[in-house]
Amino acid sequence: MVGIGALAITFFYLAPDMLERRFNRITPADYPAPSAHVRQLHAAATVVDLHGDTLMWQRSILRAAKRGHIDLPRLQQGNVALQVLSSVTKSPKGLNYTRNSGDSDSLVGLAIAQLQPPQTWFSPLQRSLWHARKLAAAQRTSDQLMMVRRVEDLDRLLQARADGESLVGAMLSIEGLHNLEGDRDNLQRLFDAGFRMAGLTHFFDNRVAGSMHGVDKGGLTEFGVQVVADMQQLGMIIDLAHLSPTAIDDVLELATQPVVVSHGGVQALCDVNRNLNDDQIRRIAATGGVIGIGYWSGAVCGTSPDHVAAAMKHVRDLVGAQHVTLGSDFDGAVQVAFDTSQLVFVTDALRRAGFSEPEITAALGGNALRVLRATLPSGTATTGQ
Repeated sequence: MVGIGALAITFFYLAPDMLERRFNRITPADYPAPSAHVRQLHAAATVVDLHGDTLMWQRSILRAAKRGHIDLPRLQQGNVALQVLSSVTKSPKGLNYTRNSGDSDSLVGLAIAQLQPPQTWFSPLQRSLWHARKLAAAQRTSDQLMMVRRVEDLDRLLQARADGESLVGAMLSIEGLHNLEGDRDNLQRLFDAGFRMAGLTHFFDNRVAGSMHGVDKGGLTEFGVQVVADMQQLGMIIDLAHLSPTAIDDVLELATQPVVVSHGGVQALCDVNRNLNDDQIRRIAATGGVIGIGYWSGAVCGTSPDHVAAAMKHVRDLVGAQHVTLGSDFDGAVQVAFDTSQLVFVTDALRRAGFSEPEITAALGGNALRVLRATLPSGTATTGQ
């Protein structure tokens, strides 16, 4: 019995910690110390990160952690005004960038090991609803974290920060609409739970669309066309990250509002299939949208702030500084060189890459805020969980 108890302790308490330490690594490097002027510039900016996967892991976002990349104290240290938090609900075994089937799910073991509610063990929908409940519970127990669901919430957040409060906003997103489980009505359930952005696919094809990393890599399905219309009617931001090229084309033909790529890179500097070519960048910009540049090697072929700034500069030079922003993919099973408390290094890298101060301020968050204001619902009641 003692042996069984020891195994249970290892599985349910040590395994989640060990897994996150293995997958969400930081490999620090020595960077030039930002000047006092750069630090002031960063402190004055409204910083927005379009993609973090923290809700997937078994730890409180409110407490400083010795693992991972995002928590509330580090968001405050990094002067992040708004963090978009994605709900990751399924990951194929043998995950790769080239070809994945949706027939397996490595997150079942993680859900069980983290003692998540049993209904989340085999249901992507229930996992997302649980992530929403986790974030709502964190907001209820903290006066420094605020969920953003409407334009009015965004206004209150920014006013509070202007008044000197250390308030951080959090907005829910979805990484792959396989969590609809084939039912369009579930989009309303997710909206009511607080989700305001959604990527249509993750690493595999689903009933909505083809993934860049899937088997068929097709376009929008008939069901997907209906879902895109529903999202635009509700005021949910469409995220093109992970979509196949055909599906990206299909969405852009239907887009009536700005679209985003929440986390990724550019093929001109990092020839990885998930990154955007120049034509796609131009078409996303034409919607008024933004491209969030990630911090891991698959996005920018390196992990230094200079790699991030180089990709952002390519977007700026191609379509204008108003169409690029931050999309870290922190806590997304990625290896990075800094965490969210150290974002001033990105600001310094943008300065060294030739961005003007207004361009830096826009790229750090002003561009993302513009898209949120153009898309989020306003003056409508929403329910939370």
